[in-house]
Amino acid sequence: MTLKTYNAYTPSRRSITALSTADITKTTPEKGLTVALRKSGGRNNTGRLSVRHIGGGHRRRYRIIDFTRNKLDIPARVSAIEYDPNRNCRIALLFYKDGEKRYILCPDGLKVGDTVIAANKAEPAVGNSMFLKNIPIGTQIHNLELTPGSGGKLARGAGTFAQILGREGLYSTVLMPSGEIRKLNMNCRATVGRMGNIEANLVTFGKAGRTRWLGIRPTVRGVAMNPVAHPNGGGVGRKIGKPPVSKWGKPAKGGITRDRKRMSSRFIIRMRPSGPKQPRT
Repeated sequence: MTLKTYNAYTPSRRSITALSTADITKTTPEKGLTVALRKSGGRNNTGRLSVRHIGGGHRRRYRIIDFTRNKLDIPARVSAIEYDPNRNCRIALLFYKDGEKRYILCPDGLKVGDTVIAANKAEPAVGNSMFLKNIPIGTQIHNLELTPGSGGKLARGAGTFAQILGREGLYSTVLMPSGEIRKLNMNCRATVGRMGNIEANLVTFGKAGRTRWLGIRPTVRGVAMNPVAHPNGGGVGRKIGKPPVSKWGKPAKGGITRDRKRMSSRFIIRMRPSGPKQPRT
């Protein structure tokens, strides 16, 4: 997959990049596998604003993705690779041998016509789903369960992958996309392969309107506000003059906000690095 650039006939067009859609083989979704997606505008059930910077955006339908891969021992053929407006990776439409259709996250290297299977033990080929205890050590995996039977929760973003480092007792040692190393139950399921659409993080939006299409409203800096609107507001110039905090007084700039009493570290062997994240290859 390659990045597309454009002729600079406007200032924003100069820096805009987009992903090639050559890998997409079907432009309309399977209607029976979609549901309506209503917009909330960032408001909760009482109508109060609970999440800022949400509103507008293009109309879309939600694609029902099979994160559990619980249709065991039935081979499926990849019928199409599709775009999903709700995530940055592609999705694959599977036709199972018994006639059922399902969407799965599309790993890198999966093509139309390939056959995949979910089983307790199968060949470690791209797109196959099985238990961690049956996946060879060193294999790249994605759509990884956190607890057995809960469905894939980890390594689902475009280009991400986890890697099995070893096994001990009832647990597998897994390297997460963040750099964290943790233990997971060997009866957790995972799918073999790295997530596709690897260059998604290299896309440059180029203009504010493109984020509005995604339903993201503008973000105003606290130091640009009046003191009545933000703890860091007011003053002359750009200097904060006080510790940087959020609109509600929580520490910003890397301050720990998790409750230390409720933090569970017994399954974490190595915490993720605190510095800038380095790309994994």
